[in-house]
Amino acid sequence: MYDTILVPTDGSTAARNALEHAIDLAAAFDARICGLYVVDIATYGSLGGYEPVVSHLNGAGREALSMVTRLANEAGIESRTELREGVAYREINDYCAESGADAIVMGPRGRSKLDRMLVGSVTERVVRTADRPVIVVQQSEYRDYRRDR
Repeated sequence: MYDTILVPTDGSTAARNALEHAIDLAAAFDARICGLYVVDIATYGSLGGYEPVVSHLNGAGREALSMVTRLANEAGIESRTELREGVAYREINDYCAESGADAIVMGPRGRSKLDRMLVGSVTERVVRTADRPVIVVQQSEYRDYRRDR
């Protein structure tokens, strides 16, 4: 059913819960994980002081993707990661097609309220525009799921 599972991440708790769910799916289906972090330069570039912001976001992206690799390795799941710049939901859909992902697993919200005010819900846009199944992992649901194992 699933050979490749895409997990967009921003390093948030919601993204980590989605990653843990994706790892469980990957283990069940002998699939691999593709982690993706998108620096949304169109949004943050308009704030001024563009270079320091992008530098900070690239660092945060490398850290978030490191977590994807570490948790996948600990579970014995093959993984690869990529950091991109662009419009988040578009990059997620493009990378999904390029990587041959069969599904996207993501959290319901991003890092901060400021992010949501500036760009809206990336998850909502992915759900509306993706041509693959999108699994949105609610935090409370996933915590209950993990506890019952």
